[in-house]
Amino acid sequence: MWWQDVEDPRPSSALVAAICAVMAGAVALTAGAVLGVSPDAEPGFTAWPWLAVLALVPAVAAVWFGFGGRPGVAAGVVLGLAALAPGRLVLDLQFAVNGPVSIRPELYLPTRFVTTSAVGAGFWLLLAGHVLTMAGGVLAWRAARARDAATGAEPERRRWRLLAPLLAVVAGVGVLMAPVSSDNGFLLARAALEGPWPALGGYLLLAVALPFAASLALAAPSERVARGGLAGLATAAFGVTLPPVLAALLRPDLHLTWGPLVAIGAMALVGWLAATRLTVAEPGDETSGDLAGSARLPSLFWWRLATAVLALATAAAAIIGAFAQQVSVTSVDKAAIALVTASSESPARWSLFAAALVLIVAAIGVLIPKTAAVARPLLAVSWAGVVLTGTAVLNTALTATQAGNLPGFGGANLNGAATIVGPPSAIAAGFNYDLGAGAAWTFTALALACLAALTAVGTGVVEREDTGETARPGGGVLTPVVAGAVLAVAAFGTPVFAAPGYVVPGLWSDFDTPSWGLLTALLIVLGASALALRSRPRQAAALLAGAALLAGLHAAELPLVGGTIPGAHAATGFWLALGTAAALLIAAVLSVSGSRRAA
Repeated sequence: MWWQDVEDPRPSSALVAAICAVMAGAVALTAGAVLGVSPDAEPGFTAWPWLAVLALVPAVAAVWFGFGGRPGVAAGVVLGLAALAPGRLVLDLQFAVNGPVSIRPELYLPTRFVTTSAVGAGFWLLLAGHVLTMAGGVLAWRAARARDAATGAEPERRRWRLLAPLLAVVAGVGVLMAPVSSDNGFLLARAALEGPWPALGGYLLLAVALPFAASLALAAPSERVARGGLAGLATAAFGVTLPPVLAALLRPDLHLTWGPLVAIGAMALVGWLAATRLTVAEPGDETSGDLAGSARLPSLFWWRLATAVLALATAAAAIIGAFAQQVSVTSVDKAAIALVTASSESPARWSLFAAALVLIVAAIGVLIPKTAAVARPLLAVSWAGVVLTGTAVLNTALTATQAGNLPGFGGANLNGAATIVGPPSAIAAGFNYDLGAGAAWTFTALALACLAALTAVGTGVVEREDTGETARPGGGVLTPVVAGAVLAVAAFGTPVFAAPGYVVPGLWSDFDTPSWGLLTALLIVLGASALALRSRPRQAAALLAGAALLAGLHAAELPLVGGTIPGAHAATGFWLALGTAAALLIAAVLSVSGSRRAA
């Protein structure tokens, strides 16, 4: 096996320091679990032996690899562990900010009602453990870079690595879902997006760090560092996702949910990728050899098929999310002595529907062989339209549930009564707000959009390797591309419409859930514009056209969203978005026409 081959029996001093830091961090994490994070609440079950195994086993593996003649693997393991340490640190800060609302039964589960709680020695040991792990990651990074410089190693192109970020995105989605389902009145189980800060920040950091760290393996010069990184990342993810599963299995008042199981399954596959030699039969390669313990990856056809299927699934979830109820309002009807339910929809639903239609067209183009090469880069950009509009749709549900359930807005206990469907006018004084099916489907669409984007990027890498084309866009493209990028920064940063008494979320002020969609779309437009300058002519034109579509979709908020708001009128962002789309479309035309003249 690959890990049995001795590289160098002498690890560098930086790597030795990194291993020692990670080992000390693992000991601190174990001690923190033993001592407890708060004197006001005990763990929900005897979790410290499990937590000790999850913390110590990867650290011991790093020691074994590092001093067993495999320093590259050891450095990778340390880097993988350190990748999730910042997110875990922010997640643990919830114990100090507001421990009773944390969903960490392996460390904190009160048996009485508490509004606040103090932190104990275990909390500080947990923080120290995460800081030491991060320090070990920095040292391991320096050791790996020094070793690559000394050996002259260069990044290897292996298509098997393209699967790791996809699986890591799936795991990130699982991390954002509710870790457990609870019948315990002292544990309010909910998804990350419904939870408090800083726990929400920690979960978001973990969800982002998983695919980012997995993607670093794509550029790792050393094969062993890449494999060790994936293995370390998988074990670090288990440290976050396994404890809630154990809590659900060991406590009768807690139950399993899909989130941790999805994350564990995805990261288990990442760990399998780290330990398996995956090969790809290149065109014309008729060599044969010992492929024991190896696997083959799908050809370009299957990459395109996976990209199109994920895009179609994203569009379907977006359409359902657009028209299903975003918020379910339940109220006590005093006259009928029963429950009355009503629902609400998002004013941004038509924008999400339009983004889904664009994605469907791009996905169909990827399925057609003659148009696949051009439709694939279009899809690689247009997925951001679902994020742009989907976050605006989600804002309706999140705002209503967070504000509507505050004290003074009702909050009656409505469990166990009959349900009657009625109009909102029937709602009485006491009522609850809950997320509707539309919110769940919209969130699913956002997750699937990220997966579709990664598969589109992976498909592009495989396409480029198979075709070997090196042509560049035609001349004169740089000026409109730069103009479009500059206009895009202003367009996505300013409101498209304005209305009396209506606050439009933006990038520079009133930052809210839709602002994340604006930021994502802006980054994709800027990235597509930069990538188009180095892409093949037709692919460059498709990238620029997709970026123009995003700008146009942003401008379309005026009729699609503003049309439902009294007094709405065009603002500066509308004209800037139109200018962005025009500049990028001009660049797309010049990219193709200029290359034809050069030919």
